[in-house]
Amino acid sequence: MLEGQIPQPYELVDIEYAKLGGDMVLSVFVDKPGGITVEDTADLTDLISPLLDTIQPDPFPENYFLEVSSPGLERPLKTATAMEAAVGSYIHVSLYQAIDKKKQIEGDLLSFDGETLQLEYMDKTRKKQVEIPYKLVSKARLAVKF
Repeated sequence: MLEGQIPQPYELVDIEYAKLGGDMVLSVFVDKPGGITVEDTADLTDLISPLLDTIQPDPFPENYFLEVSSPGLERPLKTATAMEAAVGSYIHVSLYQAIDKKKQIEGDLLSFDGETLQLEYMDKTRKKQVEIPYKLVSKARLAVKF
């Protein structure tokens, strides 16, 4: 990235700080319209790394690796805004309590009004629709349909 150049409108999707193998890794997941390129991840790493070094007190006192990457095909849906943007997509939903005797459901997100997801899924050989209260969703992500 050239000095002074305005970066593309990146979206911060998620941040994770975890031990992988014997190393601590700070993972920053970003996206943008059209997707993230290898050059984008390199540019963002060059931008983020020195900024992290200026934070006092240091939030990451241990040595760690910084990893900037795309959220991938199975992007997490962590906010109501992300869920809204996923309407029309195939998603995987994990629930705090079972609905239709299922705690995990994969299907097409037909609608989301901020409080309820309308999902169409296959139950063996039949298509079914289910309404899921958003407050019961423990995790959600885009899913790949096979």
